[in-house]
Amino acid sequence: MVSWPYRFPDFAFMPKINENLRMLACMSEKEDWTYKRTSTEYENPILYNYIQHTYARLAEEQKLVVSIDSQRACFNSGLVTPNQEEIFLVFEVNKLKEVKAPWHFCKFCRKGEYDLSGFSSLPDMAHYFDDPSRLVFDPRKEIRVNIEHIITDNKERFPEPYKSMDNYMLQTFIRGAIENAKQRVKRSYKTAIPQYYRGGIQLLLPLCISNPQIADLAIVLDDGETFYRASTCLTLDMAYNNARQLARPDRDWLQP
Repeated sequence: MVSWPYRFPDFAFMPKINENLRMLACMSEKEDWTYKRTSTEYENPILYNYIQHTYARLAEEQKLVVSIDSQRACFNSGLVTPNQEEIFLVFEVNKLKEVKAPWHFCKFCRKGEYDLSGFSSLPDMAHYFDDPSRLVFDPRKEIRVNIEHIITDNKERFPEPYKSMDNYMLQTFIRGAIENAKQRVKRSYKTAIPQYYRGGIQLLLPLCISNPQIADLAIVLDDGETFYRASTCLTLDMAYNNARQLARPDRDWLQP
């Protein structure tokens, strides 16, 4: 069994990363891969993170494949073309002495392309869960919230003017927003969006502080046997990154 590096940069060298990500974004189903709130060096930061984390999961699952002549490797991106054809990332053996990664990115390939004919079999996409029920909010369970922990450990994630507020004052705002989120998800379980994090499934709820129609943050629910525990929050960019690992969120409050 091959021991694949956990980090994508330790596995492969991709020198023209923005150009490559732009190409993949054009090749796959139309999707918004950009941030609206966070500055970054990458043109398609959500896609960049998606590839990094997808690779890490595939390496863990041993779902990377080497060609018959051992000169190429590939993995399933989990993305498809507008015609629903799977897209694979193909790599060649790295020949650059100054680069430590064993592989060098070659190209993106549709499943039917000739470039994949050198592989005896093609790898499956990443798998993240065994119990589909974990992806759906259970309204029978209580939601227990550690508001103090959410504020003290994550205050920098709050937008203004809340980030500059006294903790006690902010806590008063948050209690009302969390209660509204609880009622919202009980009326519609689809409000809760699943995300993959550190080997497990969590659920995300919208935290609408100033406007009931616009989420300011996402509250994270850890699933217990008889209740959900909420003790942290994420910016919407962070939440979308994590949720996109499982599937493109098709919801009314979590947008990139």
